[in-house]
Amino acid sequence: MLMLGTAFFVEKFRGIHLDGFAPHTTDQAMRANGGEPDPTAILLDACIPRWKRFFDLVILTCTVWIWLPLTLLVMCMIKLTSPGPAFYRQPRIGYRGKQFLIFKFRTMRLHAETRTHEEYLEKLIVNDIPMTKLDAMDPRVIPGGRFLRAAGLDELPQIFNVLRGEMSLVGPRPCTVNEFQCYQPGHRDRVNAPPGITGFWQVNGKNRTTFREMIAMDIFYAKNMSLSLDLKIIWKTIFVVVRQAVELSAPVLAQSQASNRILESVSVTVSDYECSRRASSKISSSK
Repeated sequence: MLMLGTAFFVEKFRGIHLDGFAPHTTDQAMRANGGEPDPTAILLDACIPRWKRFFDLVILTCTVWIWLPLTLLVMCMIKLTSPGPAFYRQPRIGYRGKQFLIFKFRTMRLHAETRTHEEYLEKLIVNDIPMTKLDAMDPRVIPGGRFLRAAGLDELPQIFNVLRGEMSLVGPRPCTVNEFQCYQPGHRDRVNAPPGITGFWQVNGKNRTTFREMIAMDIFYAKNMSLSLDLKIIWKTIFVVVRQAVELSAPVLAQSQASNRILESVSVTVSDYECSRRASSKISSSK
């Protein structure tokens, strides 16, 4: 079963090419030519380090019995709750500025407008405020979408980006093309590390941190990449995902507890009324 599922996904994602999407570049490459960064230039040294590539493939091979059935389950859930494809593709900026198509589970309604999110992201960058998401009151999110995003399950298809050599398990969050164009020269140093499904920023505050703090954490990781650091981040990711899922369910539990308290108070009131009525009946009968 696992082998058939793996073959299905490999065949599905293997045929997706990046034709029509021009690669981006980093500042270092353009400074060597004495010019400004050119987002359409091709960068040749964009291969993920060998030790990191080997580490990713070993982890994914050993855990295929976990992530593959989970991927199939989430795919079926999305197909049942929302019309349209289960997967979502978007151009992102990868290692050394090379552009690629990222795979994610679709958590928004089909043909949802994206300008609101782009304007919100630009505001976060300019004002340097905590990078909270718009999920809470966003009507574009499909049923169950908030949970998938909070638990990080919408990012499961990025495993196939890892298998394709476009991403790593650990690294900075791959930014959008529009976001990359808003970066200052110093910000672009964050692409000197391969983009990851999880990363140093993701396990150290994430949406509670500002854009400037995210950039600082990503650059720190890019300068200190190591096997031991990746292992620590992956281990910490497990606890962060569990905490996020619990935090998301907390309002639901609180609402349920409040409803239970109301029901209990109503039951007590009814019980008191019954006792009072019986006592009155006994007094009347004795008279």
